[in-house]
Amino acid sequence: MSEETKQPAAEETPETQAGTEQETAAAEQTAQEPAEKAGKSKKKKEKEKTYTLTQQQMEAAELAAKQLESVKDQFVRLTAEYDNYRKRTTKEKDALYQDAKADTISAFLAVYDNLERGASSEGGEDSPHKKGLEMIFTQFKEILQKQGVTEMEALGKPFDPERMNAVMHVDDETLGENVVAQVFQAGFMLGDKVIRHAIVQVAN
Repeated sequence: MSEETKQPAAEETPETQAGTEQETAAAEQTAQEPAEKAGKSKKKKEKEKTYTLTQQQMEAAELAAKQLESVKDQFVRLTAEYDNYRKRTTKEKDALYQDAKADTISAFLAVYDNLERGASSEGGEDSPHKKGLEMIFTQFKEILQKQGVTEMEALGKPFDPERMNAVMHVDDETLGENVVAQVFQAGFMLGDKVIRHAIVQVAN
């Protein structure tokens, strides 16, 4: 009777186990790929589906589109109207403010005239009364300048009926025609607005 030689079973090493796991994972991935492709293809077909609308549904869609366009047009018009209204009211407020400011400053110009006369009156240069008036007059002019008020340059300038009132006429060969020979009362501007006309004497 022959003795059968029995060989011990090969032991599994970590390398062998890793190789087996990799093969299993690859096989599973290979099996999943067709299923994923099939799923993507199905979704693509679902996206490419076309729908048939009835005439009533088409008419309703067209009506909705027209209504949307009408609402959009109304919105654009309202936005433009509001912008125009805002600009107009802002301009009106600015005009009202400038008018009120001009009226207020005009009321103080009489004080300017009195200070100017007092500062230019005869008196010694060392007179404390005259020096005090000159200081007050200088301060008053600075306040007017800060408010945007400027005195017109009239003397020796051509007569401007928009800014000046001529109360006297004089013949003077040394001056040109319609030239201001003398200023009786200074005129003032607030920006481009005349707040008091200059009272002048015009030559020739």
